[in-house]
Amino acid sequence: MAISYKDAGVDVTRGYHAVDLMKKYVQSTFNPNVLGDIGSFGGLYSIENFSYKKPVLVAGTDGVGTKLKYAFALNKFDTVGIDCVAMCVNDIVCQGASPLLFLDYIATGKLVPEHAAEIVKGVAEGCRQAGCALIGGETAEMPGFYPQNEFDLAGFSVGIADRDKLVTGASIVAGDKLIGIASSGAHSNGYSLIRKLFDAEDTALMNTYCKALGATYGEALLTPTKIYVKTVLSLLQKMPLKGIAHITGGGFIENIPRFLPDTTKTGVTIDLNSYELPPLFRILTEKASLTKEQAYSTFNMGIGLVIAVDALHAKELIKEAEALGEKAVIIGEVTDKPGVELQG
Repeated sequence: MAISYKDAGVDVTRGYHAVDLMKKYVQSTFNPNVLGDIGSFGGLYSIENFSYKKPVLVAGTDGVGTKLKYAFALNKFDTVGIDCVAMCVNDIVCQGASPLLFLDYIATGKLVPEHAAEIVKGVAEGCRQAGCALIGGETAEMPGFYPQNEFDLAGFSVGIADRDKLVTGASIVAGDKLIGIASSGAHSNGYSLIRKLFDAEDTALMNTYCKALGATYGEALLTPTKIYVKTVLSLLQKMPLKGIAHITGGGFIENIPRFLPDTTKTGVTIDLNSYELPPLFRILTEKASLTKEQAYSTFNMGIGLVIAVDALHAKELIKEAEALGEKAVIIGEVTDKPGVELQG
């Protein structure tokens, strides 16, 4: 007896239906530089109209991680795509690059077209927020590989910058100020620990309203990652930014030193009293009994982006960031002592 691909668990007609449902979301991100439509073997993006003197392509890739467990449990799939885009484009803009294009990858045991379309709806929203085009992707149905009703989501983005205008951290010196830009929540990091504290499968807990958070636990933990692209690109037009750090896995401790020119000769001090810790991070820290060092090396602690700038530009940067709708504050400064010192 013949055994078909469908008998093995892969129904290609579901894939066709998923593409039909996704199409309007994908096309909503297109601009004149996108050539062709979805469905080709490769996405096409023209750079012939750009006027960079020394163009450099800047690429980034990442996934959403175990935050997806909350999406599975709550049957809510329209925000994790924003997280996927954010994790890639926020890294790219740290180099001073403008994201051009994005591709996504969805892998699941059994494709549910409506769920895939909701995921891509979020990806498209993230791309619009970042000003880039969703020019392609892949949806893989892998029966027996992923648990029922679960999937993985990852992405890849390419941006462009002028080589002479890249943000490298090379000019950072002791005395430069660190400006923290507020996060929207836990973003997409630390969720393996968060899931130990708040069981995604506990439906009653997920739907419980928390006054301190102003939302249910499920809503708070699924809040999508903030995309900083347009803010950073606007700030770069107004003043020199010496270094930019996206606060992701590893928190302050790992990510801020990444923009320092020489970690054997420079470090940073962080004033923990410089801003009010959001309730979510107080709850997480207390519930897990974390030390300051553990907390600031796991979560973003309410700061999603840190910018190093000359002290003369610090107040101006804060003013400009706030005019763009951001919450910004001086959280510390660069020192000539290696390491990250948490004060307060």
